Amino acid sequence: MGEASRRRTLIMGAAGRDFHNFNTAFRGDEASEVVAFTAAQIPGIAGRRYPPSLAGPLYPDGIPILEETDLMAQCRELGVDEVVFSYSDISHDAVMHAASRALAAGADFRLLGPDATMVEANLPVVAVCAVRTGCGKSQTARHLSHLLRERGLKAAILRHPMPYGDLERQRVQRFARLEDLDEANCTIEEREEYEPHIAEENIVFAGVDYADIVAAAEREADVILWDGGNNDFPMVRPDLHIVLADALRPGQTASHHPGEAVLRMADIVVVNKVDAAPPDQVDRVIEEVRAVVPDKPILKAASPVILDDPEALDGKRVLVVEDGPTVTHGGMPHGAGFVAARARPGVTIVDPRAAAAPELREVFERYPHIGPVLPAMGYSPAQREALRATIEAADADVVVAGTPIDLARIVETAKPIVRARYAYADAGEPTLESFLYTFLKERGLQC
Repeated sequence: MGEASRRRTLIMGAAGRDFHNFNTAFRGDEASEVVAFTAAQIPGIAGRRYPPSLAGPLYPDGIPILEETDLMAQCRELGVDEVVFSYSDISHDAVMHAASRALAAGADFRLLGPDATMVEANLPVVAVCAVRTGCGKSQTARHLSHLLRERGLKAAILRHPMPYGDLERQRVQRFARLEDLDEANCTIEEREEYEPHIAEENIVFAGVDYADIVAAAEREADVILWDGGNNDFPMVRPDLHIVLADALRPGQTASHHPGEAVLRMADIVVVNKVDAAPPDQVDRVIEEVRAVVPDKPILKAASPVILDDPEALDGKRVLVVEDGPTVTHGGMPHGAGFVAARARPGVTIVDPRAAAAPELREVFERYPHIGPVLPAMGYSPAQREALRATIEAADADVVVAGTPIDLARIVETAKPIVRARYAYADAGEPTLESFLYTFLKERGLQC
């Protein structure tokens, strides 16, 4: 097919789902030409190129990654025939506003679905997904990995992609030790997802090319455990699909893309954080879930917060550092650290805004819903330095780290750091364990 007749496509993304959609739906498609990726949500992603080694023979020069600015102007300048929307945890309104801009520029607007983009695995796949960012996927996945180990089964953890660095080096990533994260120069956001699994002695696979990633994981495991990011649907086809809703966020069960689609795909729905939400709010979220998927089992779960040294907070001025994505595009005002600190006697929570370095002041301005907590932003060395400088400048005696990483290992500060971590706990019958074991028995994996 001649170059002039290829359909010109622009992929809107955030360095993850966009690359996967290209790999699965466009890389070998001679009828299409992807003229650019546009980057949003994640700072510092634009200005690179998707390299020829990943883009394939149809793209000898690779593909530019542009800052998403004026979508209509970009469509016209690039002669775009079609816009493919490829990032997650976006309100339905925001998706349609993007669609309207594409349509006004004369382009078609498309969403790629699971059948077009899911990689097939040769092992059983258990997927943990959610209707919003910050519902508690990671502690749920860690709980499942522990249950699998108890049965003598080895799980390969497949994480949602976060290729923020050298894309060629990140084609297939394998993390078994904390030193592996150092060698890969992982950002704080990557460490937040990988470190807790490594602490559980799980091997984590991630990267850019999920066909190759799945193949690598299959060589080391009995079961693939997909630990999803944001509220995206899995990139590998699940055999058991567990979807979390958040009891602290009624009204958001079917408000965001692709969270509603993920909920409709669920085999089991877990309403999480029932220990932190009022009973009427828990009931409301369950009703919202039933309205969308009336025939699916609904489980209740708690997310107890564990403090490493709770007495160290008592009577102190405390700065709370929270998981970045949860309190930015996840829409939460705070997370585990704030909950834990507020429960201790005599604690004064220090609002970090007065001490915030310029890079973090921009984050607060962009996400005004954030409460008196400091997002653990670290997509770049500049953001990491801004985080350190803000912690040092804050008028606080102690830092509570609600981020899943060992913050003291990444940020040098004279202030003592106390870790706060979410765990998973069943909150009634039936339990997630009972569904998992039924699934394993059906697959002949009950040991």
